[in-house]
Amino acid sequence: MLTIRLQRTGRENIPFYSVVVAEHARPVKSKFIEKLGFYNPLAKPWLLQVDTAKIEAWIKKGAKPSSTLARLLKSQGLKDMDRYIKPMKDRKKKSEVSADPSSAKPSSAKASEASAPAAPAAAPTEKTA
Repeated sequence: MLTIRLQRTGRENIPFYSVVVAEHARPVKSKFIEKLGFYNPLAKPWLLQVDTAKIEAWIKKGAKPSSTLARLLKSQGLKDMDRYIKPMKDRKKKSEVSADPSSAKPSSAKASEASAPAAPAAAPTEKTA
């Protein structure tokens, strides 16, 4: 399956991306079939320059854009990109994936224990001598 995705080509701390068509199973920084443009997120305002005719042609051939690229293309005015964008609620955070759900304690139990008043202590009795 072919995918249209961003391929990072910038230096350390200076991101710059090429928009490429590549085989889905290949690593991101490996060979690609065709370069379709570039994306510079550091430019003010950010710069996305792509050949939209080629992107539409690749989509007709069966290539699917990545969710991030589809979001960028939608902001540029390319139609029908909504079907390729994954909703934010469906994406998992790294901490949720790595955390073991059986070891997680509910935070509401700790909060209820902390807010419960302590049992009254027995009042000291005074002895008269």
